Amino acid sequence: MNRSVEIYDTTLRDGTQQEGISLTVRDKLKICALLDDLGVSYVEGGWPGANPKEDEFFERARTELDLATATLVAFGATRKAGTNPQDDPQVQKLVAAETTTVCLVGKTWDYHVEHALRTSLDEAVAMIGDTVAYFRSLDREVFFDAEHFFDGYRTNPEFAVAAIQAAHDAGAARLVLCDTNGGFLSHEVERIVGEVTEAIPDATFGCHFHNDSGMAVGNSLTAVQTGVYQVQGCINGYGERTGNADLCSVIPNLSLKMGIETIPADRIGRLTSVSHHIAEVVNLTLDPHLPYVGASAFTHKAGLHTSALARRPDAYEHLSPAEVGNATRVVVSELAGRSTVLARAEAAGFSLTPEQAQAVVDEIKTREHAGFLYEAAGGSFELLAREVTGWEQEFFDLESYRVFVENRGGEVIAEATVKVVVGGERIVSTREGDGPVAAMDGALRSALRGAFPQVDRIKLTDYRVRDLDSSDGTNARVRVLTEHSDVESTWGSVGVHTNVIDASWTAVADGLVIGLLREQTRLARTTESWIVGTGGGTPR
Repeated sequence: MNRSVEIYDTTLRDGTQQEGISLTVRDKLKICALLDDLGVSYVEGGWPGANPKEDEFFERARTELDLATATLVAFGATRKAGTNPQDDPQVQKLVAAETTTVCLVGKTWDYHVEHALRTSLDEAVAMIGDTVAYFRSLDREVFFDAEHFFDGYRTNPEFAVAAIQAAHDAGAARLVLCDTNGGFLSHEVERIVGEVTEAIPDATFGCHFHNDSGMAVGNSLTAVQTGVYQVQGCINGYGERTGNADLCSVIPNLSLKMGIETIPADRIGRLTSVSHHIAEVVNLTLDPHLPYVGASAFTHKAGLHTSALARRPDAYEHLSPAEVGNATRVVVSELAGRSTVLARAEAAGFSLTPEQAQAVVDEIKTREHAGFLYEAAGGSFELLAREVTGWEQEFFDLESYRVFVENRGGEVIAEATVKVVVGGERIVSTREGDGPVAAMDGALRSALRGAFPQVDRIKLTDYRVRDLDSSDGTNARVRVLTEHSDVESTWGSVGVHTNVIDASWTAVADGLVIGLLREQTRLARTTESWIVGTGGGTPR
């Protein structure tokens, strides 16, 4: 029988402690549903009583969530020193959350007991045992998070083991060993987990690692190899300081590399989409270099790599990206060869001759010498490659644009006027914005909207400027990189000029052209599919 482990997600509690993350109740409900769809075993929803938002989440979760694979968990602390669980308001908030499973956190490092709790070691052990027993009397499944366990075991192993032994004796289903400060290395984890599992052989253990030494994923794998059954972590490695163990690496490493079942096998392919969706809800740009799920995780730049990939896809990839729902990408730069350009054009849905591909390579080298950067601007590359074939975009012709900025009594407003020809009609559009780029983008969209209403589905999601010739002061060239996205994909575009407005115009306009081109292709594909499926006729 193949071995399996439980995946316990704490994105909604520990993950939200990351700087820059603040979730609404609706956000938390949405993320919980996504995690359930991914197939994790447990989702830690938060700490009831910590704030009104947490209480509202658990109240709404009871009626609005219909979890199929995951169990919702409420998190809280053991009773306070000198009290009993029935009279502890914090414990009663945990009871009121009405989850079938609770996760209790307690001190297992004598240093914290003496200086944070300011009580005796015996009382600390009793606090753990009493609270676990109380929730077991209410027929709740109980997990015990042994806070700072590894630090505690290193300084006072007798107390650390006594603390988790108390939880076990009181009925805790999981004893979760936490590296709360994130400072331990794998050889230490292997030794300590091995000794502790031998000390309490009939217990079921979990692990919870922070990433302060860059070891959270590796330590989680080591703990599993040493006998741990439950792994706690966060999607995309979110969490306080440097984050928690990244479940987007833990899951495929265990399942695809080590043959240990985590989530259902048919759901591992959802990992990339869930990672990106949660990043959108969290409203943080996902690190493109994250293993497995990042946009650059299976991206190739060097011509030698892409040439080999064309013959053997596994030549430079440790596994098929499709296994985790990702895809191979080829980016172009001055390092590119013809094979890179041919592969990228094919991925974009058009073909080039070898001669055309070489012309693209030569043009890219010339433009990158001038400051363009095509590896981060796939949209602009696609336009360049299409233009080599003689293609011209027919969405609009620019006549002129004008941008100015005005200080209106302390309020700075930008205004842009764009004059374009769309379908033979001359259109003049003026819009205001917080800045010149926003005003310019708004004016161009307004001019195009009548002929191309789908422009509203194309979002400008990122804008970056870099000074390329800092020694030239105000005469320096600047490079503008923009990122656009629609419901299906994301692409970059680039502009370079000594005038930042003109560089911005090029990048913004290219981004919208690519978006309209993809919408056009998508519409054609949908229409073709409908005709094939219905045999023609009037759609109903």
